[in-house]
This record gives sequence, C-alpha cells and structure tokens, in this order.
Amino acid sequence: MSKKTQSVFENFPWQLVLASSSPRRQELLRYLGLPFTTRVPDIEEKRRAAETPLDYVQRNSREKAHIIYQSLPHDQPWAVIGSDTIGVLDDDVLEKPLDAKDAQKMLARMSGRSHKVLTGLAVVYGRGPEAKVQQRVIETDVFFKQLTPQEIAYYVGTGEPLDKAGSYGIQGIGGFLVERISGSYSNVVGLPLVELTDILRGLPLPS
Repeated sequence: MSKKTQSVFENFPWQLVLASSSPRRQELLRYLGLPFTTRVPDIEEKRRAAETPLDYVQRNSREKAHIIYQSLPHDQPWAVIGSDTIGVLDDDVLEKPLDAKDAQKMLARMSGRSHKVLTGLAVVYGRGPEAKVQQRVIETDVFFKQLTPQEIAYYVGTGEPLDKAGSYGIQGIGGFLVERISGSYSNVVGLPLVELTDILRGLPLPS
C-alpha cells in the first residue's frame, strides 16, 4: 500500500483551484502536496498600448484567477491561482511564437544574450461574490549560450518551442540552450513555488 502524500501545509482551509491548462504548472503545484482542481480561463492575452511588461503579467494573472473565481459556487471558501509568464528582451515581450519561423527568429535574438522571465502570480480568495487578491511579480535572468543555426533549427524542429513563451522550455529539450540562470527556476517553468507558498501560508482563515 502506498503512503498518502503529505503536504507542506497543515490543515489548509481553502478549496484550491489552478486557473491553467498547463501541465507544467500542474506538475509544479503537485510538489506542494495540496489537493487542487484545474479550470481554464477564457481571456484574451493581449498587451495593451503603453502597458509595461510588469503591468501586463500582473493583469493577466489577476484576470485569469478572477474569471475562474466568479464561476465557482459562493458557498465554499476558494483560493484560485492565476499565473502568467513572459520573456522580455530589449523591452520587447517574448510570448508564444506565431509559427516555426517566428520561433527561429526569437531564438536567434536571444542567442548569446540574457533575457528576463517575468511571472505574474495572483491568488484570488474568499467566500461569496466579493474576493480579495494577493499578487506578486517574480523576475529571473536567463542566460543563453551562443547558438549555432543548426542548434536553432534542430530545436525548432522538435516542436517544443511552439507552445512556449519565449520559444523554449527550460525543463525540456530547451535546457541545452540555457547557460545559467539568476533567480527562481520554477519561475522560468511558469509557477514560482517559493512565492506561491508564501502567499498561501499567509492567507487568513475563511470567514
């Protein structure tokens, strides 16, 4: 008989929901040992005119969590996690590539350089139609090796970059692109666990 997984939390009082379809975020959240469900928010992730990258990921993560929270029954205490991750290079937001050609172009720009990965993290919590929110933005510097055209072509050919912000996945094949990082690894994957744990531990008891 297998042992029941223990949580890093004791008697966590909130019903936890992850507002994401990302298997990477789901895997990271499982590391905390808390039961949770997933729901996929239907929002348009489009940067507004004059919106900074920091403001953009803050808004996206908050809207993802809020839209799921409002869809839940109001007779239970819910804590909904919203997360949004982007790359930033020369003040340009590096989102998911449009196609393989766009991925190649993006990777060539990042070759031999550092870029920032920003994750907006929001936890919307409460019981009833009114909710409160705790938010953070986490930043990690990622340094790429100097990539050859063959390495870029190979990596794009694997298909992995096509659904990844910044056109790479550090936890997958794309790990060979990364020389080093400064900051949170789980942030680059898409769910910064240290900051999430701090937020969840700091939530009050449901009223």
